[in-house]
Amino acid sequence: MDINQHLQRKFLVVVDGSAEGHAALRFAARRAHGTGGKVSLLLVIEPESHEHWLGVGSLMKEEAQAEAEKILAECAGLVEMLGGERPATHVRHGLLAEEIGTLIEEDRTISTLVLAAAVDNNGPGPLVSAIGSGKSGFHLPVTIVPGDLSDDEIDGLT
Repeated sequence: MDINQHLQRKFLVVVDGSAEGHAALRFAARRAHGTGGKVSLLLVIEPESHEHWLGVGSLMKEEAQAEAEKILAECAGLVEMLGGERPATHVRHGLLAEEIGTLIEEDRTISTLVLAAAVDNNGPGPLVSAIGSGKSGFHLPVTIVPGDLSDDEIDGLT
């Protein structure tokens, strides 16, 4: 057993293709590169409310899967460009908080969850609210990156 194995960090980034998500992705990629860690990307496709239209629902799922894979490929490319290795990518179907928890349980090497804070005035989303209240059920550190940080500001922090 490698005595330093516990020192290698794996940063799990929840991506959704949003502008603020770029800040979380860059932060995690830079931290992983600077600490000899790794990045893992998760995109969750949440259930649609129109699943009773079987044919339409199936087509919507296929389109959502293709879009998810495109977003993850772009994000993985950015991680590599910032000096890291190709990250693990995961597309999950279900509820966001549940799928994050499931992946954390499956991959015990994940050491930090990295999320982006929205830049609008609507307040935190349900995931950040649950984390803030201690009701998320995640048993690992969570880093919430302000979504309006510039690349230079993130580089200065990492």
